[in-house]
Amino acid sequence: MTVRDIFDSMAYGPAPESDAEARAWIARHGGRFGHFIDGRFTAPGATFATRNPARGEVLAEVTQGAAADVDRAVAAAARAYPKWSRTPGHERARILYGLARLVQKHARLLAVLETMDNGKPIREARDIDIPLVARHFYYHAGLAQLMASELPDHAPLGVCGAVIPWNFPLLMLAWKVAPALAAGNTVVLKPAEYTPLTALLFAEITREAGLPKGVLNIVTGDGDTGAALVAHPGVAKIAFTGSTEVGRIIRKATAGSGKALTLELGGKSPYIVFDDADLDSAVEGLVDAIWFNQGQVCCAGSRLIVQEGVADRFHDKLKRRMDGLRLGDPLDKCIDVGAIVDPAQRDRIAAMVDGCAEGETYRAASPVPDGCFYPPTLITGLSPANPLCQEEIFGPVLVSMTFRTPAEAVDLANNTRFGLAASVWTENLNLALDIAPKIRAGVVWVNATNLFDAAAGFGGVRESGFGREGGWEGLLAYLKPKGTARALKPVAAAPEPAQPRADGIDRTAKLYIGGKQARPDGGYSRAVWSPGGRLLGHVGLGNRKDIRNAVEAAHAAKGWARSTAHNRAQVIYYIAENLSARATEFADRLSAMTGKPGKAEVEAAIGRLFTYAAWADKWEGRAKPVPMHGIALAMNEPVGVIGALCPDEAPLLGLVSLMAPAIAMGNACVLVPSSAYPLAATDLYQVLDTSDLPGGVVNIVTGDPDDLARPLAGHLDVDAVWCFGRGDLSAKVEAEAAGNLKRTWVNHGMARDWFAPASEGAEFLRAATEVKTVWVPYGE
Repeated sequence: MTVRDIFDSMAYGPAPESDAEARAWIARHGGRFGHFIDGRFTAPGATFATRNPARGEVLAEVTQGAAADVDRAVAAAARAYPKWSRTPGHERARILYGLARLVQKHARLLAVLETMDNGKPIREARDIDIPLVARHFYYHAGLAQLMASELPDHAPLGVCGAVIPWNFPLLMLAWKVAPALAAGNTVVLKPAEYTPLTALLFAEITREAGLPKGVLNIVTGDGDTGAALVAHPGVAKIAFTGSTEVGRIIRKATAGSGKALTLELGGKSPYIVFDDADLDSAVEGLVDAIWFNQGQVCCAGSRLIVQEGVADRFHDKLKRRMDGLRLGDPLDKCIDVGAIVDPAQRDRIAAMVDGCAEGETYRAASPVPDGCFYPPTLITGLSPANPLCQEEIFGPVLVSMTFRTPAEAVDLANNTRFGLAASVWTENLNLALDIAPKIRAGVVWVNATNLFDAAAGFGGVRESGFGREGGWEGLLAYLKPKGTARALKPVAAAPEPAQPRADGIDRTAKLYIGGKQARPDGGYSRAVWSPGGRLLGHVGLGNRKDIRNAVEAAHAAKGWARSTAHNRAQVIYYIAENLSARATEFADRLSAMTGKPGKAEVEAAIGRLFTYAAWADKWEGRAKPVPMHGIALAMNEPVGVIGALCPDEAPLLGLVSLMAPAIAMGNACVLVPSSAYPLAATDLYQVLDTSDLPGGVVNIVTGDPDDLARPLAGHLDVDAVWCFGRGDLSAKVEAEAAGNLKRTWVNHGMARDWFAPASEGAEFLRAATEVKTVWVPYGE
């Protein structure tokens, strides 16, 4: 072939990457690997094969971890934890910096081994994955250095368990290990069964950085190994990236255990193209969004939502671009689309596509090699309810639908149970920044896609999980407030006396739903007695239907989130003002119920309202210094509808301490007040009514928390649940929250001093907000 022929055809010749060094590393271990525990490799036990999916060949035999192996790894991590947690931040920073440098020094070996084990193109492993791994260790070296001065009131959690997926094996390791080590925790990590090799190579490299033995441990195996790690009582936190189905199982398994939990799960991310977008750029972005890593990306832009007027032209451009994509050996640097990770995954993708009888399917004209490959595929003409538009395919398959107006685009984008990421393409920046906050997703890219950096938090909402990885917000997931918690003492309502006293006209306090007092659906109430035997009134006993009504009212108050922070602050100041005007009345009520002076609690509640009125327009986001010509905005958004089981020990102050940050940040809430002393909450109705608070922003359902916790935590339209009651309620809340994987914040039966400064401020505001990262590139 002549040079002229090459220029005429623009055909690419092969550019193979040598795998000799990676094979030599495997050979040095005899092709068989044990676990990495306490700073050394164990002898291989019962093994399974890890294969090169592009060629079908066995790369190595890897040990199947058993419960005993997990026990040994957790024990090693626990032994290393006291010294590592006390290691000065500067020393931890030096080691993390050393790890970053070593990743760079071994970058080629790591990239080749990743491609061999996973099937992704070498260009992606070399140019994206491995540089991001190094970046995460560099960035978290800085956080380790700064932690003592910037987060002096925080401490590490202990032994952290990490379970990572097969689509970005080494990068997901970095996302978990770097913040955990920076915070002073030790780690037991289980890599994916399909792709364990780069984790084992990284473990070997850590010895060169001087990481103390036991600080990082790797246990290989299948799902049973991961389950043993999740269930281990010596683990203080689980960080999981993987499927929504497994995430739900983990949420249930850890319920009531006291383990911290972050979940980064599946997605069905919208890719919105407006008619004024640069269509050629949007096509190139879409190639990256859906065919990067063969579409095996949790945030893949797998739902194309294109404006009707340009849809046909956009589809034509996209099909021409698809036909030019090259499939083949991932170690060839000219290949665009590599191999699917395993035949089982390839067969699952094919079954989902072949089972769709709706729409029109277009497959790229590129030759498809034999084996574990699947062609780039576009399916148009589907209804939004079609399973391919709703379920995560996790492969190189794009579905497309059209819209006419921006509002319709937002509705289609949010018509999913997921909420991980989204892309918005338009030359009108005003339109893009109007759309971005309306999309229910943790990350929004404007005229871009698949931008990641260690400084910018990544994570989802809804059934895409909770928690963030990257940035200060990611580090906080590996920390806890300093101090030793004490067990919560049960608080019981005053019993009915042998000789009751009833003064005046009988009063039955109703529920407070949608800004109105409402009788409980069940028609039941109970008496509230003073310690001296005086009847103080009756209170309604709510049930699941009352919770349903309260949640519906909270959703109807969605305009509250759109009100300005200044207006929300004014309303909260009004609540404080009106409570102050009735301070004596509330103090007397508290005293009558509890038998203790109530003045201090009322004053503290008024002060807390002032605190959150002040914070309403001051809980600011951040402009993240990401390495690009542009900016990543970390925006604090309201969570949505928050359900809260309020404490008994401070019936007014505890309720206000939960209500005020929630509504200050723009949430609506459903509160279950103290069951022992509920009248402090029911007296608050009139204060709320006279404070310009829109109906439905605060809803109060009195009753037995045992009866109300399950329907509140399990309600699919509740976005987060807080629980500060007895310990068994925490377990119930966390288990029920698994239904739609809502965020939870529970006390696990531990007491909190509601009068202390630590019971207001940043911890509460973080619980009341989601961090959305909006990436905005600069330039033409």
